Amino acid sequence: MKICFVGIGSIGKRHLKNLTSISKEFDFKLEIHAFRNSDRELESEVKVLIDKQIFEKKDLHDNYDVVFITNPTSLHYTSIDLLATKTKHMFIEKPIFEDITYDIDSLTLRNNGIYYVAAPLRYTEVIQHLKELLKEEKIYSVRTICSSYLPDWRLGVDYRKVYSAKKGQGGGVSIDLIHEWDYLTYLFGFPQKVFNLYGQFSHLEIDSEDLSIYIAKYRDRLIELHLDYFGRIPKREIEIYTETGTITGNLIDNEILFTDGREKIKFHGDRNEMYIKEMRNFLDCILNNKENENNIYHAYKMLKLAKGII
Repeated sequence: MKICFVGIGSIGKRHLKNLTSISKEFDFKLEIHAFRNSDRELESEVKVLIDKQIFEKKDLHDNYDVVFITNPTSLHYTSIDLLATKTKHMFIEKPIFEDITYDIDSLTLRNNGIYYVAAPLRYTEVIQHLKELLKEEKIYSVRTICSSYLPDWRLGVDYRKVYSAKKGQGGGVSIDLIHEWDYLTYLFGFPQKVFNLYGQFSHLEIDSEDLSIYIAKYRDRLIELHLDYFGRIPKREIEIYTETGTITGNLIDNEILFTDGREKIKFHGDRNEMYIKEMRNFLDCILNNKENENNIYHAYKMLKLAKGII
């Protein structure tokens, strides 16, 4: 299988390592190219996995099986446009774009191509278990939060220089933390209406929004969502208020708690497992015709929701 990675940053390296490690499960060999805009030396453990590094567009091949779009969000559209005719399938890192001004139909996409957009939180044990558990629950409302301190995200890196701090590069909590909307719609579907307030309220030296709060109306419930860059104690939880009590899914501690007497459910997998499961799912889509549940059109609809548009 011939693969091209567009961008080899932290998430690109993770996908590269995971793809390499599970390729044996699907019984295929890999030829991996990396299309880069910098000749900075790669770590030896990453470099050994890459067969060819490419720095000029003219050197790209025309017969890739899969292209991984793992460069900054603001470059996604031009990268997809450049490589759409050179590959059968694409794996695109979230969010799909940094804005909703792009026209997907202007891209030369294959009718039979798989264009999967990353949604790893769906594959956590907490969300997968809640997906089944909530089928039997009468839900009144949901409250979700993702709060963390941006300067602590990447040790040794100036937070003011990363894309999260720059609105023009796709930064800001509304789309940087689009994972929350993804798993909420995975669990409950899309809302009928959404109201969103956001802005830059903290001391952080960024030009993107550091706080975004949503209220979404469904036919039979309301959902509240809080996203921020300034919480000093990381918190990533979903609280589900039901007829019999409250169910809390804690995505950091990897557990589900109940107030109605049911015993806590504790999971013990590591963080990389959700990425491994997601990669297996993607490979099942392209090799075994499994349905692509997060295609490019779905991801664009998700982006509009994150922007407060239904």
